Amino acid sequence: MTTRAGFVALIGEPNAGKSTLTNQLVGAKVSIVTHKVQTTRARIRGVAMEGDAQIVLVDTPGLFRPRRRLDRAMVAAAWGGAADADIVVLLVEAHRGVTPGVEAILERLAEIGQGRTVALAINKIDRVKSDVLLALSKDLNDRFEFANTFMVSAEKGYGCADLKAWLGAELPEGTWFYPEDQIADLPIRMIAAEITREKLTLRMHQELPYQLTVETENWEERQDGTARIDQIIYVARDGHKGILLGHKGETIKAVSKASREELEEFLGRRVHLFLQVKVREKWLEEAERYSEMGLDFKDGNV
Repeated sequence: MTTRAGFVALIGEPNAGKSTLTNQLVGAKVSIVTHKVQTTRARIRGVAMEGDAQIVLVDTPGLFRPRRRLDRAMVAAAWGGAADADIVVLLVEAHRGVTPGVEAILERLAEIGQGRTVALAINKIDRVKSDVLLALSKDLNDRFEFANTFMVSAEKGYGCADLKAWLGAELPEGTWFYPEDQIADLPIRMIAAEITREKLTLRMHQELPYQLTVETENWEERQDGTARIDQIIYVARDGHKGILLGHKGETIKAVSKASREELEEFLGRRVHLFLQVKVREKWLEEAERYSEMGLDFKDGNV
């Protein structure tokens, strides 16, 4: 049997649907999905099987103009993911078209896409009419020579099977990187932290989600088959701690319950989850916090 294996980087603006597409292609939730932009921080690798091919999906952070150190580290991780990949897939939202952000990505692709297979996936196709889609496809292909163009809805699954089949066929021959039943290469502690961060992001508003990070401090396997998971939520200010806790601790209780339920579903067993909120004013400037997120602190330098 001839096997194929390789890395596919999904790139695009924040909220273009990269995490949703990763989960759709893998067939399981490996990347956090929220309506907030800049949710994905680390390069999360989902592993999708397509016949004899193993597609390792690098779900990169959204590409945007970075302001803070964390932003710069995220953007560096995104372009690093593209530079390391066998195939790059640019995801563009159908209803938003060629935004200034997409134009900036196309400019950088001209340099980074040399000698690399780059495909275009126009996402959220259910939001626009077919003539708009065709015009957008032509416009984008006039600007860059894509190897193939796919019309998809990552959320509903339209067109995803065609994209997956093409990716599997395009990857180089080689042995698989992971066991067939493995769906992600993030450490389980980090996946658990990401699940809690997703629940926090969904409940919080405005800037707060980007001012917090979650770390799994302790993981204890108990004799009765359950797991005890202790996590710390770091926030930058005292006021943020109060917002997170909520009136009589209601907010943090709701977050803990939602996170615990998803962790139990993910692990297939009971979980005892304990969340603690700590104020660390300078966490956005601490190398250790970046390591926990799978980012390179040095990439955040100006």
